[in-house]
Amino acid sequence: MKNLTLFAVFMLLVSSVFAQNHNGILGKWQNPSGEGRIEITKKGEKYYGTLYWLKQPNDENGQPKKDKKNPDETKRSRTIQGSQILEGFTAKENGLYDGGTIYDPKSGKTYSCKMTLKGDKLDIRGFVGLSLLGRTETWTRVK
Repeated sequence: MKNLTLFAVFMLLVSSVFAQNHNGILGKWQNPSGEGRIEITKKGEKYYGTLYWLKQPNDENGQPKKDKKNPDETKRSRTIQGSQILEGFTAKENGLYDGGTIYDPKSGKTYSCKMTLKGDKLDIRGFVGLSLLGRTETWTRVK
């Protein structure tokens, strides 16, 4: 009975550490150009990211930038700032998050994506089809 109790406590601690490591991605991140900041949150078992800050949130007319290039016409009138650009990521092992997508408001395109957490750096790899056919950029945690 003592061994069973010790095993249960051990499993509880291991699962707690495992969950904490996966949640290390939560928080605010800045893209390499410094043009945008994204807040990553968790809903259920999936991770999402919202573009909460833009260096230049307004267009040339002083109006909030709209999602004009979105292929979904119903979303073209929404503001880019505040839009969800990361969707549906699942935590794997070794700081990997995959199975999600990233939306690029500059082009209006959505790409398959995987993310790898490396301390206060987050490698974002967007791709079409195979991960080999893509591009990686590194985001930095906002302190």
